[in-house]
Amino acid sequence: MVEQAEKISFTIDKSQGGQRLDIFLAQIEAALSRSQVKYAIKEGDVLVNDKAPKVSQHLKEGDVIILIKRPPMEAKAVPQEMPLDIVYEDDAVIIINKPAGMVVHPAPGNPEKTLVNALLYHCHDLSGIGGVLRPGIVHRLDKDTSGLIVAAKSDEAHRSLSAQFEKHDVHKKYLALVWGDVKGSHGEIMEPVGRHPVNRKKMSTKSKHGRGALTLWKVRERYGVVTLLDLELKTGRTHQIRVHLSSRGYPVVGDSVYGNTSRIKAIADLALKSKLKAFNRQALHATQLSFIHPQKGERMVFTSDMPQDMIDLCAQLRLSIKQVDSKSNM
Repeated sequence: MVEQAEKISFTIDKSQGGQRLDIFLAQIEAALSRSQVKYAIKEGDVLVNDKAPKVSQHLKEGDVIILIKRPPMEAKAVPQEMPLDIVYEDDAVIIINKPAGMVVHPAPGNPEKTLVNALLYHCHDLSGIGGVLRPGIVHRLDKDTSGLIVAAKSDEAHRSLSAQFEKHDVHKKYLALVWGDVKGSHGEIMEPVGRHPVNRKKMSTKSKHGRGALTLWKVRERYGVVTLLDLELKTGRTHQIRVHLSSRGYPVVGDSVYGNTSRIKAIADLALKSKLKAFNRQALHATQLSFIHPQKGERMVFTSDMPQDMIDLCAQLRLSIKQVDSKSNM
């Protein structure tokens, strides 16, 4: 059965007036990226008041927008030779220490050079349950989050791991550098996480349809303006850690979506300010992954040390504190 194109209509209300057409559509239609919206406009799949609009057109109250959503073309991930930091591998699973900047699976805007492309080249036998674009993938890490991720190499392993994730039997721990001097030594954040009520590409604790989410945290080291946290996920919602920490006023350093770039402006130490500006990803690392092996039936625990970019930033933060202390003692 061939999937048909879908025609969607929007009427702009007073609160939506003044927005750019491409930005409005990208927010209202979470499945479309801004580049996809621009392509749809260029191809004539968007009309405003029955006329072909410009990408940058500003909307007015009462404007009627017609969007024709074409069914996605089936694509297939292809093997690509890329370096992989393999922590463990057997006939059932493979554990990768993913670097920051690597996308997990192909998607619009990232069709190649993903973890899946590299795994297909290396393994040749990934589980097919995830589909042609996500073979072997049972969970994800954000592009700019580094650390441990497991992929299934057989359908049996895929089903076992998926069931464990569903029952929260997969244990995940993280390290994060967050803005602010976190109050207290440990605690938990238990707030539902769901799609943002306005920006459909973001998640939020204010969603009307959020799902229960629990994050445990513990302070590992304090640097005054920044705190290093140990985190444990008890649930696995999209962007959970980043959303939870931001909701408490402690956004992850370098997070361009849920962070606060204005915090850097208040840093007096020029060397530290430069280091923070150059840190171009969220300072979040998946440091421990534990699950019951699909074949062996025993729990296995894998760990990954803090990556070098976070190590260097912590060193600069410690140096900054020492310099402040030495000045205060003069």
